[in-house]
Amino acid sequence: MRLLITGGCGFIGSNFVRHVLEHYVPASITNLDALTYAGNPANLARIAAEFGDRYEFVQADIADREAVDRVLSGHPFYAVINFAAESHVDRSIDSPGDFIHTNVVGTGVLLDAARRHGVRRFLQVSTDEVYGSLGPEGRFTEESPLAPSSPYSASKAGADLLALAAYHTHGQEVLITRCSNNYGPRQFPEKLIPLMIVNALRDLPLPVYGDGLNVRDWIHVDDHCRAIMSVLLGGVPGRVYNIGADAELRNLDVVRLILDVLGKSDDLIRYVTDRPGHDRRYAIDAARLHNELGWEPLTRPEAGIQATVAWYRDNPSWWEPLLGRK
Repeated sequence: MRLLITGGCGFIGSNFVRHVLEHYVPASITNLDALTYAGNPANLARIAAEFGDRYEFVQADIADREAVDRVLSGHPFYAVINFAAESHVDRSIDSPGDFIHTNVVGTGVLLDAARRHGVRRFLQVSTDEVYGSLGPEGRFTEESPLAPSSPYSASKAGADLLALAAYHTHGQEVLITRCSNNYGPRQFPEKLIPLMIVNALRDLPLPVYGDGLNVRDWIHVDDHCRAIMSVLLGGVPGRVYNIGADAELRNLDVVRLILDVLGKSDDLIRYVTDRPGHDRRYAIDAARLHNELGWEPLTRPEAGIQATVAWYRDNPSWWEPLLGRK
């Protein structure tokens, strides 16, 4: 079984590449990544040497039709798993065109190419942000209406709809996963958890949007990778699968947990002006994933965040070169 992984040098994609190569012998991977600011080859250091011809890297833009065709002509692929995305909300507010190019146009190019080349399955890796914001009660289900609040989430919702249209129009075996907030090693230090960790390690201010009481449903990236593989191998085509670990935490509580693990003072916290359209609460109902595929999360956030803090503390050579990178 050969898989085409797009965005495999990013945070979630690189962890998924490692997961597949380590746990699904003799599966092979072609990793297609444009190596934009968040695509870091260091995320997969020594992978080629360790796994030999089971791993192949191609640098290309998923919106480049000719490049995608060349890649798909090179092997008989079982599936495309599309991790490639512009993903930071703040950046989408400043430069929405980049998000439309990669997240919408790029997904359309991949879907068309996968169909033409006879790829059996296409898994679109999406986000719970397509659902918008929740009130204090309830959880998002797969039937929740799409109500994106930012250019980022709107572009991901558009990509999801293109994927579902390919299923309904062409019978393409499309699957969509919508996951809650990920954390873990090798996450680019602009996201909440790694930014707070690297700032705290350097005794710099920790910028917290608004009152810090926005709620997110956190999941360790390893649990997310296991869920994606479960959906890829056992999911029903045309379906959406929510992925969440039932681990709601307020942003401020996450920040304080990081400070506590590092033995730092809350005095480092700085409240800053909230960003436009900042969703108040996300919470995921992953019952379909549990009931149909038997998946369960293995890592609770307290232990997972402690381990993540330890990884960044022990690996400054990974994150220091990324500081200030645009």
